[in-house]
Amino acid sequence: MTITTRFAPSPTGRLHVGNIRTALHNALFAIANRGSFLLRIDDTDAERSSEAFATAIHEDLDWLGLEPDLVVRQSERFALYEREFERLKGAGRAYPCFETPDELDLRRKVLLGRGLPPVYERKRADAPVPEGIAPHWRFRLDHGAPIEWDDLVRGAQRFDPASISDPVVRRADGSWLYLLPSVIDDIDLAITHIVRGEDHVSNSAVQLQMFDALGAPHPRFAHEALLVAGGADGGGKLSKRLGSIGVDALRDAGIEPLALLSLLARLGTSQPVEVRTSLAALADGFDFATFGRAPAHFDLAEVEQLNAKLLHALAFADVADRLPVGIGEAEWLALRGNLAHLGEVCDWLPILHGEIDRPQVAPDDKPLLAEAARIAAALDWADDPWHRLTDALKAATGRKGRVLFHPLRHALTARDSGPEMAPLLVLIGRERALQRLRSAAS
Repeated sequence: MTITTRFAPSPTGRLHVGNIRTALHNALFAIANRGSFLLRIDDTDAERSSEAFATAIHEDLDWLGLEPDLVVRQSERFALYEREFERLKGAGRAYPCFETPDELDLRRKVLLGRGLPPVYERKRADAPVPEGIAPHWRFRLDHGAPIEWDDLVRGAQRFDPASISDPVVRRADGSWLYLLPSVIDDIDLAITHIVRGEDHVSNSAVQLQMFDALGAPHPRFAHEALLVAGGADGGGKLSKRLGSIGVDALRDAGIEPLALLSLLARLGTSQPVEVRTSLAALADGFDFATFGRAPAHFDLAEVEQLNAKLLHALAFADVADRLPVGIGEAEWLALRGNLAHLGEVCDWLPILHGEIDRPQVAPDDKPLLAEAARIAAALDWADDPWHRLTDALKAATGRKGRVLFHPLRHALTARDSGPEMAPLLVLIGRERALQRLRSAAS
């Protein structure tokens, strides 16, 4: 059996971190099992669906590196739904209903008032049919045996079908609701595993009977605990409510896709969260048996931390096409350990290859900088000039530690902190370094 998973977003908004997590886990499970990962755009709701959002879904998945093996759109599959719907009607598993929303609401209130579950009450087969009213359609649940399955995350699941209302599958205007087209697609596309949030558990119970009614084998289900916001303030630049954190906001904040995916791949599992530099590495060891039942806490501050760790580990080839002109491999290796976001590289261009503002220098440090300029002018710059300079200054001035290194860093970079000075000084170069030291000493 070829493992086949699917991610099925509706194009009614941008993808957010909860959607991304679902898409990622579907992709990782397929990769781990050498299977296929499909994208299904659930755009049966013409009023709420938007072509702009459908395009954004593709763009967001591309940015994340989650490339599906096949893409389908439900709006192009109506003939298939119609055919299978007719089969259900012929078998008596889809039947017309004529109640208005107000009538249904009133009946629910009556049942609740009597202490009864608000389950839809089927009409007798010989009940009169109202004239001039288009019906909506429900799927007739079989009230016989319990609905049971072994969930890959939640374990043994059991539902009494008599306690569930027959679900509406088609509106009076002929448009489709989610449940039935999804099952028809899963059968047609040979989906073997359905990975989604635990808020779909009751839907799965209903859909299993739909698979039976259509004569299809059951897929396996993995219902994950939902994502909830964690952390004190939401992580600085990304301090928004969890539900509104979209791919666009994460990208604009300078988050690397694999930093986000490294967190989402392990969040809610017993496995440690570690930075990985590829989807294949994230898929290695991916196992639903490690997933817990408790809500998974998503902390934007943790994403920021992983982002920095990822940048510190990336080779020049991994980022070369996104770096500004003037940043080569030597510059990248010197800077990467001090970056929280890739965009910060641009801040170092004037320090390495341009001009800096003249820094404020304490009077007591000016003699040190003048001596540094004198010594630097005589150094062999091909042989570790930073350590030769600081060793000579220690001997000449008696200074060491911060009182030696800080004034030099400040004069050469106009910053109080940053990457190691040894590679930076080589990149700054002899003439530029001498000019800065002399300017700071004057």
